[in-house]
Amino acid sequence: MREYDGIAGFFDRTTRGALAFAMLACCAAAAHATPMALDVTGKIAHTTDPEHRLFHFSEAQILALPAHSISTSTAWTPKSTFTGPLLADILRVVGAYGDRIEVHAYDDYTYTVPVSDIGRYGVIVAYSMNGQRLKISDFGPLFLIYPRDAYPAELTGGMTDAKFIWQIKALIVK
Repeated sequence: MREYDGIAGFFDRTTRGALAFAMLACCAAAAHATPMALDVTGKIAHTTDPEHRLFHFSEAQILALPAHSISTSTAWTPKSTFTGPLLADILRVVGAYGDRIEVHAYDDYTYTVPVSDIGRYGVIVAYSMNGQRLKISDFGPLFLIYPRDAYPAELTGGMTDAKFIWQIKALIVK
């Protein structure tokens, strides 16, 4: 058992996620209002907002990228089919040249994944699960998905679970 170090430290990612999910489920009308968009900053060569060194992907731009699917389970879902663009395609559009991607979520969760994971595992930024668009109340609008079931020896456990980031709003290339 962890020593209590404040409310944020007391709850682990899974517990915080469950609490956030419950709170968001109570606000279903607001959940539909969160648009699918993605902001990318950091070590990028192309921007849509040069003043802020930012590339803003609209929903239409995300949907225009080639869609890929991964059928896998996560720590929070049974085996499901997730669909969205490859994270590699997003990074290619922005001309990313870093070696790490800091992923930011609407619930203030942040985690950094190595760029080496992206090619090795074909990581996607999913916008749908089993053919249904993800809403903020169910891991959306964007959810970072690894093919966990295809690499059980490598992609199982707490360190890997931390990489399955839902409610993504921004990426910082480092």
